[in-house]
Amino acid sequence: MYSLKGLDSQRAAPIPVPRPQLVCFACGASHPSGLKLQFHVNENGSVSADWTPSSVWEGFQGVIHGGIVSTVLDEAMSKAVAAAAKPAFTCHLEVRLRRPVAPGESLVVRGWVVKKRKRYIRVEADLRDRLNVERAHAWTTFLEVPADCPS
Repeated sequence: MYSLKGLDSQRAAPIPVPRPQLVCFACGASHPSGLKLQFHVNENGSVSADWTPSSVWEGFQGVIHGGIVSTVLDEAMSKAVAAAAKPAFTCHLEVRLRRPVAPGESLVVRGWVVKKRKRYIRVEADLRDRLNVERAHAWTTFLEVPADCPS
């Protein structure tokens, strides 16, 4: 989602510049083993995507790895922030894995902005099965990139 272009002389760290990422592991259509999540913005401003996990992402046999589930939730929250037109980065992520996720299940991931205070954006996401049972929930804080940040 970001390229590393330019340096911030104060921190001597790369400055992110938003750009399309066809090879993004979570949402890139060209990543050979990626999740290929395709989000859409809902009327209430939240974002959602259908997801059917593959057995290649198993941790234990028959159970999708928690890191993959966390990635799906983080991507939903990132897309919710992007839908609000706020360039920002995840700076804190908390995930509760409520029930196992199995390969081949039809799931829906949803993300939404809860509140914004100064440069901090509070966001949540959940992953639910087709019976609307929550499988995982996440809370995160994004740090907004200032408009005057050099690129």
